[in-house]
Amino acid sequence: MLGLGTLRRVAKEITSDVTAARERDPAARGVGALEILTGWAGVQALLTHRVSHALWETGVPFMPRALAYVSRSVTGVEIHPAARIGSDFFIDHGSGVVIGETTEIGDRVTLYQGVTLGGTGFARGKRHPTLEDGVTVGSGAKLLGPVTVGCNAKVGANTVVIEDVPAQTTVVGNPGHPVRVEGRPVEGPDTDWIHLPDPIAEAIKELSGRITDLERKLAAGSGDEQVGSGEVTELRPKKGPSSAGG
Repeated sequence: MLGLGTLRRVAKEITSDVTAARERDPAARGVGALEILTGWAGVQALLTHRVSHALWETGVPFMPRALAYVSRSVTGVEIHPAARIGSDFFIDHGSGVVIGETTEIGDRVTLYQGVTLGGTGFARGKRHPTLEDGVTVGSGAKLLGPVTVGCNAKVGANTVVIEDVPAQTTVVGNPGHPVRVEGRPVEGPDTDWIHLPDPIAEAIKELSGRITDLERKLAAGSGDEQVGSGEVTELRPKKGPSSAGG
């Protein structure tokens, strides 16, 4: 049965979730708690999950899955009732987010639309990701299997993560690779996900430059005319206002 302690915990979690939405979504600043609860799909999905998870933990049959199904139908966010989610969690926009059964999420985590925290294979047991405190996951990213994303790590938009991500690291690409922008780690939940560097493109750029150097040396040794240097577009973050935001 649900005790007063469980009800107090759920109420506290919901309050912190509303606060997280107001702090991390520019569109929610200055908006009342009631409006956030009724107008933000990610918050609604999380509110329903808090209740369904409490019921799941007490062993109530049928209702946890029924609530999760209704929540998915209304909000477009699918969260298994057994998933463990910490405080100050925020799902921006929400549509298309999937959080699997054995997922574990720490405190102050942010997910953008289209994120999948999914499993691999058909074996039971731990098969979904673990996100530690302060993690941010960009739009469309897929985290598959029992991987661990360390504290304050960032996962870029449309990245596919199939291996553990160290703390304080930003990963992009398919599969995900660690990156830095102008020698610095990418910081903050409002990171400009559009202009992160592409490590694969950087590798191709380096190979292209080496091939050009080899062609010049061959041309000089054979007495042929100097070959033209292949132009390679330098990958640098765009300047100006960030495209990140609510």
